Amino acid sequence: MKVYNEILGNIADERWRERVALSTVEYIDLDQWTAQKSRFVARSDRGREYAVSLRRHSRLSDGDIICYRADEGEMVVVRLRMSDVMVIDLGALLQQPVQTAVHIAVELGHALGNQHWPAVVQESRVYVPLTVDRKVMASVMRTHHIEHIAYSFRSADQIIPYLSPHEVRRLMGGAHDHHHTHG
Repeated sequence: MKVYNEILGNIADERWRERVALSTVEYIDLDQWTAQKSRFVARSDRGREYAVSLRRHSRLSDGDIICYRADEGEMVVVRLRMSDVMVIDLGALLQQPVQTAVHIAVELGHALGNQHWPAVVQESRVYVPLTVDRKVMASVMRTHHIEHIAYSFRSADQIIPYLSPHEVRRLMGGAHDHHHTHG
């Protein structure tokens, strides 16, 4: 099996647009967990297997091209299927007395932890991947009604550029496989 070890470009790049238009495109759909790996084997939408082994610290993006056969007019493109992210804004806590801010932060940590939701904290924001339906997550947040915080849902593509690789792995790694029940 041939191993693909570099990202040739991206279909969104202007210099690839004409080649994309003239090519038959084969897609490899990756979930957010696999997309964070540098080595994996994945099946395309045509049933072919592709072994990928990228250089260290390389990260795939939606639309990356891992194979281009100009003579055959074919290319292989990666499509990422990322979950949305709940963004919890703690900015208003900065205006509160320290004791109030600590109380609210612990209350939020308890609410998230009780659901076993992974989270990444960066400055005054907490990022939580959708591990269950968006309506369920919103319901949990409304039920806890934690004062001085706001939350919204955003595309992971909007969040990932601002996170370090280890934060992306912590946030997105395995979130789609997360199931927990209290017995």
